[in-house]
Amino acid sequence: FLMDACTVSNFSSLPFLTHMPLCHSAMQQSNHLPLQLNWFGKGFNLQNLTQNRRSPAGGLYTRRLNRRGGCLLATALYIRSTPIDNDLHSIMKDMGAQFSEEGVVETFGNDEKALDAAENGVAVVELSHFGRLRVTGDDRIRFLHNQSTADFQSLREGQGCDTVFVTPTARTIDLATAWIMKRAVVFFVSPSSRQGLSKMLNKYIFFADKVEVEDITERTHLLTIMGPNSDKVMEQLNITEIIGKPYGTHLHYVVEGTPVTVGIGNLLSSKGYSLLLSKDTAGIVWDAILHAGAVPMGANCWEHLRILQGRPTPGKELTDEFNVLEAGLWKAISLTKGCYIGQETVARLVTYDGVKQHLWGIHLEGPVKAGADISINGAKVGKLTSCTFGKSKGKYFGLGYIRRKQGGSGIKVEVGQVSGMVVDVPFLTQSLPKTEVGA
Repeated sequence: FLMDACTVSNFSSLPFLTHMPLCHSAMQQSNHLPLQLNWFGKGFNLQNLTQNRRSPAGGLYTRRLNRRGGCLLATALYIRSTPIDNDLHSIMKDMGAQFSEEGVVETFGNDEKALDAAENGVAVVELSHFGRLRVTGDDRIRFLHNQSTADFQSLREGQGCDTVFVTPTARTIDLATAWIMKRAVVFFVSPSSRQGLSKMLNKYIFFADKVEVEDITERTHLLTIMGPNSDKVMEQLNITEIIGKPYGTHLHYVVEGTPVTVGIGNLLSSKGYSLLLSKDTAGIVWDAILHAGAVPMGANCWEHLRILQGRPTPGKELTDEFNVLEAGLWKAISLTKGCYIGQETVARLVTYDGVKQHLWGIHLEGPVKAGADISINGAKVGKLTSCTFGKSKGKYFGLGYIRRKQGGSGIKVEVGQVSGMVVDVPFLTQSLPKTEVGA
C-alpha cells in the first residue's frame, strides 16, 4: 500500500509484484496494465505491476501492501465483485434507507433487527457524516502533541488512540480518534466539530511549522462494524491478520485500485472495526460486508447505542459547562506528556483533586427530556444530558452529570419527575487509570 503505508522508489527491482492480483475491473482484459491510484488527492502510477485473477467463487482478490525489511509484502483480501455503479448512497437507497436533510442515513427500517445484531451478531453502520481530518508535514507529530491530550510522540506508524481537544480551561471541544500513518495522522471527529477543529488547528500553525490540515470528509466514507461476531466478518473478507490487535491498530488494503484502511475499534468501544474508504470503493466494500453476514444499521440506532455505551458528544455531554475529567475521558489523557492546550488546568484538577462532578449513566422509569434537573431528596445535584429508550420495555436510559459528593453508581435520583438509578457505563472512567497511577 503506497499512499501512506510505505515508499517504493524502484519498482523494477520488485518483479514479484507482477504476480500480485489487485482488484480492478480495467485489468480483466490484460495481465499488465498501468493502474492509477488516488489517495485523498495524491496520485501514484503503478506501471506493469499487477495481474488480475478471478477466485474460484467468481470474485476478485485484493491485496494488502506493507513494507517490512525494505520490501513489500502482500496479503489477500477477498471481495465479491459487484455492478459497475458502486455509489454507496445509491445502493443504500435501493435498500430502503431513509436519509435526513443533511444526507445522514437515519434508518434502514430495521431498527429492532439492527440493535439485536449489534448485541448478539454483527451490524455495520455508515458514519460518513463524522468528520475526517488529515494532518501532514514533517512537524505534524510535534504539532499535534501540543494540541490535544494524547501522547502522540509515543505512538508509531500503524497505531492509534483517542484524544480530546480542550480549551485553555480544559473545557471539552471534542473527543477524536487518531490513526498514525506513515506520512499523515487521520482524525475522526464529531460532525458538529469538524469545521471548528479544522479552523482551530490551522490557527495554531506558525509560519515555520511544516504542517498542513486537510478536510477529507467529502472525499471519503467511514463504516464501522460492531457486535460479538465482528471477527467473523473479517474472516469472511480474509482480513484475519488484524484480528486481536490492540485498539487503534490499522492496516492498509487496496480494493478496485483505491485504498481501504481497516482499524480496531468502532468509535463506541475498543472492539469491532472501522473502515476508511474512498467513495469509489465504499459501495463494493459495503456489499461485501453485508454478504459476510452484517446487518445494516442507521444513525438513529447508533445514537441510541452511543447513550447506552456512555460516549459523550459535543453539544450534549461535551460543552463549556464541563471539563474533560468530569466528562470521564481519563483514558484519553496523558498526564506524563509535556505542555498542550489546557494542560495546566488538567494538572491542577488532578493535583488538588478538583473534580466536582462526574458523568454517569442513569436507568430511568420513564422518558425525560435532556436538560432536566437531577435531584436527591428535592435538592438539585446535576443535569440530564441525553436520554433514549432502555433495553427493557417501558424503561429508559440517560446520561447526566451528578455532583461528586452525592455519590455515584447505585444511588437513587429523581430526574425531572421520573425515578432513576445511577450506574456505570462502559465508555467512561471516573478516575485515573492504573497505568497512569503507577507511572
